[in-house]
This record gives sequence, C-alpha cells and structure tokens, in this order.
Amino acid sequence: MKKLFFTALVLLSTLSGIAQKSKYMTFQGEIANKNGDAVYITDGKNKLIKKIQVTSEGTFKDTLHVAHGRYSLSDGNEFTIVYLKNGFDLKLKMDTKKFDESIIYSGKGALENNFLAKNSLFEEQTDMGSLLAASEVDFLKGLDKKKLEDLKRLQNTKLDPIFIDLQKKSIDENYNGVVKYYKMNYEANLAKSKLANTMSPSFNYDNYAGGKTKLEDFKGKYVYIDVWATWCGPCRAEIPFLKKNEEKYHGKNISFVSISVDVQKDIEKWKTLIKDKELGGVQLFADNNWNSQFIKDYGINSIPRFILIDPTGKIVSADASRPSSAELQVQLDALLN
Repeated sequence: MKKLFFTALVLLSTLSGIAQKSKYMTFQGEIANKNGDAVYITDGKNKLIKKIQVTSEGTFKDTLHVAHGRYSLSDGNEFTIVYLKNGFDLKLKMDTKKFDESIIYSGKGALENNFLAKNSLFEEQTDMGSLLAASEVDFLKGLDKKKLEDLKRLQNTKLDPIFIDLQKKSIDENYNGVVKYYKMNYEANLAKSKLANTMSPSFNYDNYAGGKTKLEDFKGKYVYIDVWATWCGPCRAEIPFLKKNEEKYHGKNISFVSISVDVQKDIEKWKTLIKDKELGGVQLFADNNWNSQFIKDYGINSIPRFILIDPTGKIVSADASRPSSAELQVQLDALLN
C-alpha cells in the first residue's frame, strides 16, 4: 500500500510538473549579422508581447507565456510570422542578410514555423502589382488561384489542427482584404479617369505672397498642382524635383501651384518651410485642410497628389505623374514645346 501510495505521489508530481511547464514555452535562436540588440514579438494588433535581448554573439533565449496563435517576430528592420504555443521548445537559426530565405526552425513547434517561413517565400513570389493592375475578371481569377494554392499547401496532416484553422482564417482575411483594396482603388482610379477632359473644380485660397488666388487666375495657362503638407515625408521628397521642373519650364505657358492641406494651427510652420526651402511657384494654403471642397471634389485621400489642368480649365490628368518621374517631363515637353 505504501509503495502504491508513493507511486501515486510521484505520478501526481510528474503530471503537475508537465502542466506547469505547459504554461510556458521556450524560444531561443542564433542570428548571423544581427541588426540590433533585441528581437521583438508582437501580436496581430502590433502590441508588444515580448522584447528579447540578443547577445553580442547573436544568440537569445527566453521563456514566454502566450495565447497560442500567429505572432510577428522582428529584428527591428524586418519581420516574419511565427506560430507560438505554450509547451513549445522552439529554436531558430537566421541570417539577417537573407532573412526569410535563411530561416530554419528546430525543436517542438518547428514543423508549423518552418511551414510559415517557406510560405513567406511563396508570398514574395506573387506579383501583386500585376494582379492589382489587371482587369477585375483577371484579378479575381488570379486571386482565386492564389487562394487555392495557399490552401493546398496546408494539406499536411502532421500540422497542428489549430494551426491549420488559423492559417485558413488568415488566408480568408488576406483574400477579402486584397479584394477590398482592389475595389477601393479600382473605383478611385475609375473616378479619376472620369474627371479627364471635364472642367476642373475651382479653389480660392490664401497665397503665401499675399491675398487670395483662385484657379481662374491661371486661365490661358497649363496648371500643375501639387497637393501636399509640411508633415508629409514623400511630399517633401518631391520638392527638389519640383523645383527643377519649375526651372526647366520657366517662361513656358505653365504655372506650378502648391496647395497645402496642413491644419490651420500649422500655418506658421508652412510659411517657415517655404522660406527656409526657398520654394518657388505659387504657394497656397487650403481653407479647411482635407475637408476643403477642392480636395473633396478630386477625391484626394492621400498625398502627395498631382493634378494637371489645361489653359481652358479642363482636367488633363486628375492623378498626374510626380515631379520625380521622367514621364512628367515627356508629357510637359509634348504640351509646351
């Protein structure tokens, strides 16, 4: 009886240890050419779950208590998707110069995570740019084909069923998200194309040089409009190219007009930037930032945005080429020379 009782105690103690251990997982790795001193694990809402320090040799090791699921693992420069679950003993090897191509997992949880690493390479091979530029019929056909290929790769009975369900959910969410993105951009591009060769909406905005300026003031000239804001990095990156175009076409039948959608409280910041950067052309300040009627009439929801209007006030392009694009100079040369 004593022996049986002792055996039962040992069994209970062992089971208790297993249960306790399953509340956590271990995660360790070796990173060649590390980019920083830590790796970061975030959830689907970009909430930081764990920051794990990386040694000078590029190794790390830690324990985590997680809700099983898909997470993002980042070295600060790039990221990859990982599947984490309490009870895992996961080991990673990676070279940041190759990143996804170099990722290899071992230990408990390796099967699902090696699947994710390989799957990310399939994603990179998909030419989403061409797909998004296709007709709606070809777009949907291409996306349906991709979805079937994604699901086919899950036909591995050794994968964790919970993992398979999460992947299927992710595939559906990605599919629906891409369809929504396509339709939104397709409709926006269609609206832009419909504006071509129609009379442009007008504006009447404060001019940095003083007074107000309206679109009709430029009648008889081509007008190249830059919609921007002081806080917009891509907008400011176009400034040097815009200035070069202004110089090239100085004296030609074209006016360069910049319209800021900064909020009213930043008007002094706008004025200071114009002075410091020695901006040329006509500098205007929209009367109600994004809600200005001219901005709404053109359906502008992202910047920079460029518009080209002909001497009669008709729209040549509601979404013209950027100053940094060689296409703009080809178009302007054809119009002005």
